[in-house]
Amino acid sequence: MTTERNIRRTVLPNGLIVLTERMEHLRSIAMGVWIKSGSRCEAAEVNGISHFVEHMLFKGTRSRSAQQIAREMDSIGGNLDAFTSKETICFNVKSLADHAPLALDVLADMVLNPVFAPPEIERERGVILEEIKTDEDNPDVLVHELFLQGFWKGHPLGKPILGTTETVKRLGQQQFLEYHSGSFHGGNMIFSAAGHLDHDHFVAAVTDKFSALSAGAAVAEEQAPEPSARILLRHKKALEQVQICLGVPSPPITDENRYATLILNTVLGGGMSSRLFQTVREERGLAYSIYSDLSPYRDTGNLCVFAGTSTGKALEVVDLILAEFRSLKNEPIAAEELDRARNQVKGNILLGLESSNSRMANLARQEMYFQRFFSAEEIIARIDAVNAGEVQAMARALFHPEKIAVTLLGRLDGVKLGRGRLEC
Repeated sequence: MTTERNIRRTVLPNGLIVLTERMEHLRSIAMGVWIKSGSRCEAAEVNGISHFVEHMLFKGTRSRSAQQIAREMDSIGGNLDAFTSKETICFNVKSLADHAPLALDVLADMVLNPVFAPPEIERERGVILEEIKTDEDNPDVLVHELFLQGFWKGHPLGKPILGTTETVKRLGQQQFLEYHSGSFHGGNMIFSAAGHLDHDHFVAAVTDKFSALSAGAAVAEEQAPEPSARILLRHKKALEQVQICLGVPSPPITDENRYATLILNTVLGGGMSSRLFQTVREERGLAYSIYSDLSPYRDTGNLCVFAGTSTGKALEVVDLILAEFRSLKNEPIAAEELDRARNQVKGNILLGLESSNSRMANLARQEMYFQRFFSAEEIIARIDAVNAGEVQAMARALFHPEKIAVTLLGRLDGVKLGRGRLEC
């Protein structure tokens, strides 16, 4: 139990975990059904099925058409949404507390009773194929996908969440029904809610809707992937810029040193005062967009730097990124820079807990990865405890020339990049 957060947890007989956080000052409730398997659990031949199923759940149930789902939500001013990630699928709804019974009814109906009607499948297939084309036309997204395919080579983590044109064209009703019964069961789901609610009443309402759901068998844990340090140069002359993605393996989400990794990423490229932004954009004027990002998963992770620049400047930007890696390894960060990064990380985390939606998501993720809840005080204490030595040790652990993967995408006339250039 946390000190200032009113969090409660109940497990239904079928294994469904129900989490609530009471936020009395709100008039709304955010609720979400979380499936503990995303695109990384897919076999290669059905890549994209999690995301396709997510779309299909909006397309009609045994008792509601797609239009009825939309109308009922609009009639209460509710907001119904969903997303698929590498490790989870989430269906969520936010409504005024007075309208929570209807919001819960629609959400439960969608999640439990989809029909996967063939005409709807064909229509939605067209929508998803257009979504894939949108991503292929967007160089920022494309460079990410190319990078991840090389970095997690041969592993589902490296495959696109949307699937490919080939796999999406092949998926059909039978596969959706099998996927739904195999993943949507009590032992593989979390129901989290935050807002103006009473835990016991809420659990009773969820039990009423979900008690018939089978417990199911635990979904098998797949193997952690081996990262691969590939250098990929993809020529695409239609692009005005060269997109750069340069990354290294980083610790998983539950790693004991995760706060040092967060601070390291913040100092490196996590905002306008970060070293990369200041050096590459403000001092040299070489890029409009440059930042670094952490993608931690349950058993692995990666830290990536992204930048867009002109062909003639691409290698100079790569050199400047490596110079920052070197500097973080060789010299401890100054007290003032450490303080600034700590405050930035604390601000991001605390501002992220301001809304019922973010609290609902935070509850589910902490359950999924940690099986416990952290109070804001505990998180702040952990961030404040990070010292310059730990950040430097993390930089030394992460930044090795032989572990660096790079993808360059764009008009690469004459650009050559070998491993020798990645010394740091």
